Amino acid sequence: MSLLDRARTPHATAPEPGARHVPAVWLALLATPLAASANSPVLILPDMAESFGVRTATATWLVTVFAWAVAVGTPLMAGLLRRRGLGATLRLSAVLVAAGTAVVALAPWLPLAMAGRAAQAMGGAGLVTAAMSLAGSVRRMGVITAGFGMLGAVGPLLGSAIAGTASWRVSLAVGAVALLALPAVARRADLSVPRQSTPFDGRGAALLVLLATALVLVPRFPLPAVSASLVAAVLLALHIRSHPAGFVPLSLLRTRTFVLSTLLACTFATSYFTLLFTVPQLLHDRTDWSTSTIGTGQLVALLTGSVLSMALAAASARLGRPRVLAILLTVGALAPLTAVLTPWPSLLLPVATLAVFTTSAGQATLAVHASQAAPVSQRPTAIGLFNLGYQLGGAFGPAIAALIVLGG
Repeated sequence: MSLLDRARTPHATAPEPGARHVPAVWLALLATPLAASANSPVLILPDMAESFGVRTATATWLVTVFAWAVAVGTPLMAGLLRRRGLGATLRLSAVLVAAGTAVVALAPWLPLAMAGRAAQAMGGAGLVTAAMSLAGSVRRMGVITAGFGMLGAVGPLLGSAIAGTASWRVSLAVGAVALLALPAVARRADLSVPRQSTPFDGRGAALLVLLATALVLVPRFPLPAVSASLVAAVLLALHIRSHPAGFVPLSLLRTRTFVLSTLLACTFATSYFTLLFTVPQLLHDRTDWSTSTIGTGQLVALLTGSVLSMALAAASARLGRPRVLAILLTVGALAPLTAVLTPWPSLLLPVATLAVFTTSAGQATLAVHASQAAPVSQRPTAIGLFNLGYQLGGAFGPAIAALIVLGG
């Protein structure tokens, strides 16, 4: 069944049983602080580096390790959700976020702070996975993904403002705000432990973690990371072939809707993060705008795109999936083409709007496509692997942007 054929299934956007009992606002609060936490260090890296007595370039490892831990933690937390249920996932995620925040607040050395950031990221990945598993419909998923876009956009300025008022350590604690949603979610959601008939596939999980780690490190160490990625991909493929019901189910990889949805989400995310880092540089080169003007303009553009993505998600049921996919593909292609071809610098800010609109609305729409294409028992795994694809786009985009900027 093709992606568009499946799109015509009438029950495709109905919420999962039990999911409708958790209001979308609580799901958004549970998931979206991760985006602000990920971006909060962007403008305060020099302060963090000075605090640890290292170079600013070295302090960027706090950003890299966070991205790595989100990418690795997403499928692992999805596996935990599938095997142990929502209750165990929420408890472990909460412990990781709280412990990681405490470590970052007190760490006197950069390696210890990196460990704290990794714990924050893995815990945040678990909360995001739990929230998205409870969304159930494109409209509710749209609230989450639009929130990602908004908090991701304001994250750098929020982190800078908090650091200026209090401390950079406090600015790295914004992800802990998600813990405020736990009581409301726990009261309304099904926390029971699902039945399991297959043992845990530790080797499959380890190989997937190895593959994700190598892919995330490609921007920093291209040649060795690409080589390691190829080796890990081959080993994982051989393992999946011999263990088709393991950590990465073969049946899921043979589901066209899941594969196409995940690849599209990765493509949209790669385009978005490439433009996110490229557009400010292009504006700096082509205009006489100040840095603050460019930053403010991009912030407004990203917030506008996030709001529009939530509007599309809300109207998706009325429009139908084929039309929504057509809109996403059209706008998704228009954003990079405009950035490359436009002779007018003023059009670069709308490019940022189109890019965040595509990735936020696409994540909402395609996440539901990907999860509902899988059997009920595999839907947490589908969400985890789908989000892994999105996170990899977040790793590839900045690397491509660096090549574009350096090449220019």
